[in-house]
Amino acid sequence: MADSLVEISGLARTAGRLPEWARKSRTHHQSVHQVKAELRRLRLHTVCESARCPNLHECFHRGAATFMILGNLCTRGCGFCAVPKASAAKQEMPLDAEEPANVARMAASLGLRYVVITSVNRDDLPDGGAAHFAETVRAVRRALPEARVEVLTPDFCGNLDAVARVLDAGPHVFNHNMETVARLYRRVRPQANYRQSLDVLAFARRHRPEVLTKSGLMAGLGEAAGEVRELLRDLRAAHTDVATIGQYLRPTRRNLPVAAYIPPRQFEEYREYGLSLGFQAVFSGPLVRSSYMADKVSEQARRESL
Repeated sequence: MADSLVEISGLARTAGRLPEWARKSRTHHQSVHQVKAELRRLRLHTVCESARCPNLHECFHRGAATFMILGNLCTRGCGFCAVPKASAAKQEMPLDAEEPANVARMAASLGLRYVVITSVNRDDLPDGGAAHFAETVRAVRRALPEARVEVLTPDFCGNLDAVARVLDAGPHVFNHNMETVARLYRRVRPQANYRQSLDVLAFARRHRPEVLTKSGLMAGLGEAAGEVRELLRDLRAAHTDVATIGQYLRPTRRNLPVAAYIPPRQFEEYREYGLSLGFQAVFSGPLVRSSYMADKVSEQARRESL
């Protein structure tokens, strides 16, 4: 039977009631408007908006946002993601030279103590945008020397020199998301490679051992619990410090359907299993996202490492 689609809180889903534990209130309209207005003024993007994150109202209300640099068009077509895609014609997508300074300016105006910077994939650029990424990190650190900076990077097509360039700019946390289990990569991340992403994380640990490493995955795309446990073991083998696990929610009709809503008790089991493997922190729950409460997750991991 064909899927029947409805809209709930901006998220398209297959027919059937969205569980209460997968719902999120959207009540902080004034805060959201204020943050969006400032983002537009500085020509900045957030993954919160572009990926249609269910936590947007909560995060914008508390003055938190994940800055998305290198533009708002992605050169990849991952099945789960709502970020706009570059056209097949590969139109010119020049970088905004003022973007690093503008990210730093807005982070300072928000008084952020913890700044998360991510990006679209820019496979059209020779270094995948690593130099621009690094300059953004440096700009934020100059503007907010007391703040901690987390980067959530693409795989840079496995170019470890590009990964090193970002790391050498001085982030405190290096995050690269695995997103899903190995078996589902061809369907979920067709232009990525499971082993390559693990290699990026392992390299980050070798190159800058003082930097906390982190990765996230989505549940509900058709994976088995044993495959999630295998992915967690692979992350620990790559010496990853922190794991985040959240429920996949279909952002638009063009994206992959939800295969299953994972009950909270299963997320708790994943958390306990991850901690048993030696992760410093495992943040696992239906509405967990890779950058959600990143400051608190980082602080928990730092305490565990002492």
